Amino acid sequence: MCKQTKPFGGMDMTISLKKGDRIRLSKEVQGLAEVLVGLGWDPVKKTGFLSRFIGQPAEIDIDASVLMVNERGHLEDTSDLVYFKNLKSPCRSVIHQGDNLTGEGDGDDESIEVDLTRIPSRIHKLVFVVNIYDCIRRSQSFDMVQNAYIRLMDRRSGREIIKYDLNENYTGKTALIVGELERINGEWEFTAIGKPTNDTDLSQICRRY
Repeated sequence: MCKQTKPFGGMDMTISLKKGDRIRLSKEVQGLAEVLVGLGWDPVKKTGFLSRFIGQPAEIDIDASVLMVNERGHLEDTSDLVYFKNLKSPCRSVIHQGDNLTGEGDGDDESIEVDLTRIPSRIHKLVFVVNIYDCIRRSQSFDMVQNAYIRLMDRRSGREIIKYDLNENYTGKTALIVGELERINGEWEFTAIGKPTNDTDLSQICRRY
């Protein structure tokens, strides 16, 4: 069930989602045209006496990507995949703001601009995924990550509309299908997915579509 949280001193509420929740964005922001999708996470740090001797693990490089799929749920062309090597969709409706290699620091680690008005009619869904780069060689998985989330903001007002904290146990998993923006009867709805997978790179994730 969706939960609303009111920021201190503000009038608008952020809707906190749980896995499986779906929300129609137009119900929250009338005339919503452009959204900023922010994804964040922090690496888990080793603590205690032994950490001084065995050291910290290699930095975890998590990549956020967007798959723009058609009505049948298929990725028609590689140009419809927006990620760190293809930062803009051909229609420029989806623009990735660039790769963060470590996850260090406060706030969003990677962000993606989405202009809902420019998404081609053949595209019915945007699938937001994250995967750990070079996870096999580095022996890394999502149990080495904490405080992961996705949030959607109205670009024009800066208001945070929804936030979904990914706080399940993802031990041994190397990729996550985080959420989906889907066009239903001409309106956009967001669904909190939170599905972990054992895909070891982005190409494996794409084969699902």
